[in-house]
Amino acid sequence: MLKPMLLKAPLKDYLWGGSRLKNEYGKESDLDIVAESWELSCHEAGLSIVDSGEAKGRTLADVLSGAGKAMLGTKAQAMDYFPLLIKFIDAKGELSVQVHPDDEYALREEGGQGKTEMWYVVDAEPGASLIYGFQQEISKEEFQQRIEDNTLLEVCNKVPVHKGDVFFIKAGTLHAIGSGILIYEVQQSSNLTYRVYDYGRVGKDGKPRQLHIDRALDVTRLEVPEGTAEKMVDIDLFPNMDIKLLAQCKYFKVYHGCLHGDSAMHVGEDSFQCLTVLDGALKLTGNGESLTIAKGRTVFVPAGLGTYQLQGHAEFILSKV
Repeated sequence: MLKPMLLKAPLKDYLWGGSRLKNEYGKESDLDIVAESWELSCHEAGLSIVDSGEAKGRTLADVLSGAGKAMLGTKAQAMDYFPLLIKFIDAKGELSVQVHPDDEYALREEGGQGKTEMWYVVDAEPGASLIYGFQQEISKEEFQQRIEDNTLLEVCNKVPVHKGDVFFIKAGTLHAIGSGILIYEVQQSSNLTYRVYDYGRVGKDGKPRQLHIDRALDVTRLEVPEGTAEKMVDIDLFPNMDIKLLAQCKYFKVYHGCLHGDSAMHVGEDSFQCLTVLDGALKLTGNGESLTIAKGRTVFVPAGLGTYQLQGHAEFILSKV
């Protein structure tokens, strides 16, 4: 029987991370730093664990194998890989300036999927900013020269950010999350990142972290990005709920919601849904299963479940294929 499943996220302690995910979002860990929490993942680098019901303790990837593949929905079943990777990112420090390849390059050169992603800014300190493409179009030769002489930041497009901003990061777009920003990221299920500039930092081994200049030169789009923050679109469909469409592309569709009491939503045969509570708490009931979803927790709602009930007062993100 199809039932919603609460998930437990694998955590990452990258050197630029902070403590907000532990202190404010309930992520239990012995790690001193929790930089990322992979809320929905069937990627080998970090697997979500089911944390409710009969499947508790199993990886989501295991549950969705075999006969369980039907829970993905028709769109994802047509793929030979799990389509999404969803994260919280706590950037206490600056992330490296980086770029991700598109599907064609990634498949040809890396044997995997490319990486298009979107960011929802959950919170940002005053004056926080991020890098999003270039200020103006530059040549490949200038790009390489500026990497070599450490002047790349002079031509990067630095954008101030605020709570609630949305950015669509198409594969090939140079980018970097700045310090003091908490991000909710929805992306293709890929861990391919080409670092271009890393502020001279060293890793746990005391050595400079690896850069991927040749790959970055191959895939980076050298023009001004098409836009900065995305405009959210209001959707008036559900009682006691405000819904906005954050981003839509061939890889994912993402909504922001605010629940004010009792409401209902529907999941069809086409795609599973992933719901993460950003603030407050809610109770989700579907097919006889009731789950309490606290701030910072995520639930997988299988395709074909039909209508499910929501109760409470909460801010959340809902994603689907």
